[in-house]
Amino acid sequence: MNIRSGAPILAILLALWLQPAAAQGDPETGNQAGFTCLGCHGIEGQRNAYPSFRVPRLAGQKSEYIKAALQAYRAGTRPHPTMRAQASSMTDEDIDNLIAWLASNEPARDTVTAEQVAGLPAAQLCVTCHGAAGASVQPAPPTLSGQHEEYLSYALTSYKVGERTGTVMNAFAATLSEADIELIADFYASQDGLKTLK
Repeated sequence: MNIRSGAPILAILLALWLQPAAAQGDPETGNQAGFTCLGCHGIEGQRNAYPSFRVPRLAGQKSEYIKAALQAYRAGTRPHPTMRAQASSMTDEDIDNLIAWLASNEPARDTVTAEQVAGLPAAQLCVTCHGAAGASVQPAPPTLSGQHEEYLSYALTSYKVGERTGTVMNAFAATLSEADIELIADFYASQDGLKTLK
């Protein structure tokens, strides 16, 4: 094929590439579905019954992470019964609508630097993905800064013991002691970041 004969194909491909991305999800529809989320995630300090931990803060969390989490609950690779029940009936479109609504919150950032964790050996590897150095990591890891300490401890322990599966976190968390988990959870909970949904 010479350049001339391939020109129409190249023009079509270029036009498709330059076309704006289609909007993902409808925030108004997501807002209606979000009322269910607010029942737990919209109450500051709300506790999960068993095991007992503070329900995670979602305002400002990365959309890609929430989408991945909902898909994991739906697939059963995250075992939380309430979240599995919620996600099991959700279609991909439902999830996209919910994500579009959640994206209206101002994004929170993990701005933690290697210098800030220099004296905290257990947290030094975390900043590679969950700190300023991990801003371009794909798929986007969750924002940890500002999350409830109890939830972070629960999540890390779940990865450590294999209750949550299918991510790089399983290998990382397997190396952590209980003291390491407590230190990491305390450190990230003390940072500015995530908020309770409103």
